[in-house]
Amino acid sequence: MYDSAKLPATTNFADPIRSRGHRGGVIPMHRALAHFRLGPMNLVTSISLFFFFSAIWLVLLPRLCRFWSQLLAWSLPRLPLHASLDLNEYHLSSFRLQIPYLRMEPVLPTPSVWIPTCVVTLLLFAITSLVPRKLMPVTYLTRAILLIQASALLYFALWPLHFKHSPDSYIEALVNSGIGLISIVPLLFALTYYIFDFGLWKKAVLTALTMTHLAIFLPFQVLVQALILQKSVLFMPLLYIVFGIALDVMLIIAFYSWGMSWHFRSATE
Repeated sequence: MYDSAKLPATTNFADPIRSRGHRGGVIPMHRALAHFRLGPMNLVTSISLFFFFSAIWLVLLPRLCRFWSQLLAWSLPRLPLHASLDLNEYHLSSFRLQIPYLRMEPVLPTPSVWIPTCVVTLLLFAITSLVPRKLMPVTYLTRAILLIQASALLYFALWPLHFKHSPDSYIEALVNSGIGLISIVPLLFALTYYIFDFGLWKKAVLTALTMTHLAIFLPFQVLVQALILQKSVLFMPLLYIVFGIALDVMLIIAFYSWGMSWHFRSATE
């Protein structure tokens, strides 16, 4: 028979260990979880801000599309860009939307474009081996981007005529996806940011800044990518995977991270 008094108190011993790191230091609770108080007012605030910004966005979207059209029309003759402005019209009852995009001729990669791009890609990949080890995440990210371009080089070297995508369809999809992403920002923040105790004004300001930045960024994103695509569709896969909707998502994450660094509202407020 075992003497229960001599058995190790595993429960009392394990509890403090669970909150300590491998060096023995105490692991504190993350500040977001420490200030997470999902009370009735936070729920009311989340729902109210979601409907408020969604309604404002729907009201302003037709005017914003007109602003984008004017900006693109003003930029085309002032840039070394061979493209024309076109509009896609959408009707839903009394809601009318004219979404602008650019029409361009698809240009397959010529040897004068393919060869320098291949040389630069290989050279940059070799340079990444010289990056210090402390910058290893930058090395991996750069190599991933270069591998995407390398796959495009291989594809256009072997099957250039099988590429069915055009700059027109790509830019149209870029604008549509950008509008869709901005439209769901209030929902994303309602689920991931409004539930924390930052106060009404901080939540509203962060949402307004994020949506405004994306709305201003979109036409310039279109123009820069159009300038690249007029050289060749060789760069379309890289633009789509890295600098398309993925870049817009990273901007939202950046704003969210900035907002999460703000001071929480005190428990007495």
